[in-house]
Amino acid sequence: MYDFRTLRLTLAAQRSHHCVRNGSPAPHRQRAFSVLRDFVPFLNNDSNTKITSMIPALTPTYNRADLAFERGEGAWLYTTDGRRFLDFAAGIATCSVGHGHPHLVETVQQQAAKVMHVSNLFRIPQAEKLAQRLVDNSFADSAFFCNSGAEANEGMVKFARRAQALAGHPERTEIICMDGAFHGRTLAMLSATGNPKYLEGFGTPVPGFLHVPFNDIEAVKAAITPRTAAVMLEPIQGESGIKVASPEYLRALRALCDETGVLLALDEVQCGVGRTGKLFAHEWAGIKPDVLSTAKGLGGGFPIGAVLATEAVAKGMTAGTHGTTFGGNPLACAAANAVLDVLLAPGFLEQVQARAKLLDTQLDKLVKEAPGVFSERRGLGLLIGLRCVPPVGEVQAAAQNAGLLCVTAGDNVLRLVPPLTITEEDCMEAVSRLRQAVFSNSHNNKTVLEPTP
Repeated sequence: MYDFRTLRLTLAAQRSHHCVRNGSPAPHRQRAFSVLRDFVPFLNNDSNTKITSMIPALTPTYNRADLAFERGEGAWLYTTDGRRFLDFAAGIATCSVGHGHPHLVETVQQQAAKVMHVSNLFRIPQAEKLAQRLVDNSFADSAFFCNSGAEANEGMVKFARRAQALAGHPERTEIICMDGAFHGRTLAMLSATGNPKYLEGFGTPVPGFLHVPFNDIEAVKAAITPRTAAVMLEPIQGESGIKVASPEYLRALRALCDETGVLLALDEVQCGVGRTGKLFAHEWAGIKPDVLSTAKGLGGGFPIGAVLATEAVAKGMTAGTHGTTFGGNPLACAAANAVLDVLLAPGFLEQVQARAKLLDTQLDKLVKEAPGVFSERRGLGLLIGLRCVPPVGEVQAAAQNAGLLCVTAGDNVLRLVPPLTITEEDCMEAVSRLRQAVFSNSHNNKTVLEPTP
């Protein structure tokens, strides 16, 4: 690999009017051009080639598929070149009411035409309305708005630590997290996540976070000390492979936290806002957390996050203790209110449960039909994982070729997170396309994806 000093020298060589002799580059300049071609693969012999940057204008922090979408309708996306895809990625569980939902679109358009941003130095009626609706439909007494899941998780940690300090326990700052967690990309949340590959190159992890095995109540008991502020976990771990916390585990955690004075902090950034067929996933276990983060589906594709908290936890968050410039702006809150209009309509969450049951039944059949490709189905509601036998990237690519968009997750899992508004026909079409991806060009009773013995 060449360093940037070498590259700058070669660029200077290219630009220099002394770099040619009798119409050809001098020998040392030829070597410089060779270095440059190695460093910048897209350089060719065209004399009109102009190098303006060593990297793309858009920082390449994602491995993006070569697809560009120009419009969406319901659970379908349409590319700029006319292709149609069934979207079971939903912006990574974000487009909760699908694409182009008439009520959401109209609400955003109307609000944008009035006022988009005024700052939190003034009252924001849209935020007040959204907060009241979330409080009325959850365990919480108060809501704080931000812009993303990582911000919501950062806020949740601050809420928990400050609540402990004001309760007379300033020493309680440590957060017990779970192996396999994913809480976001900020420096503190990378430490809460604990995955070495995400921490690499970003310096010493932020202190105050420790990790225990997921779904193991005895491990949590052993980890609690007089310095523990909260236990923080996802009721369903998404990034690590759609791993569901058992109801018994969540109930035991609630009892343990009550016994020890530790706060229960739930990350429902992905599994919340109707994704499981309840407004929040913890409701299935019949428990109430002390503080909760959510984001993704709350805005239906528009950036917004929230920290929901009980009065005991939220009362310490007074003026100046926390803040955000864009959080809770009129446009984002109008979008979130439109999403709640859909999700809280009578019968909607029951419909989500019915769609999930249909998909579970059909996918279980597919797992049995293709044991060389899928080893199990896991998840809850419309947060579904299929554990793969071949590399999950191959299965995802085959599904995409069949016109079905999915997301990968850890543990070699294919993640299916469709819009909550999917129809029965959408569900059956998705399974059909996944089956096509698995069995196309099959021969000798083996799927195209199944490893050859």
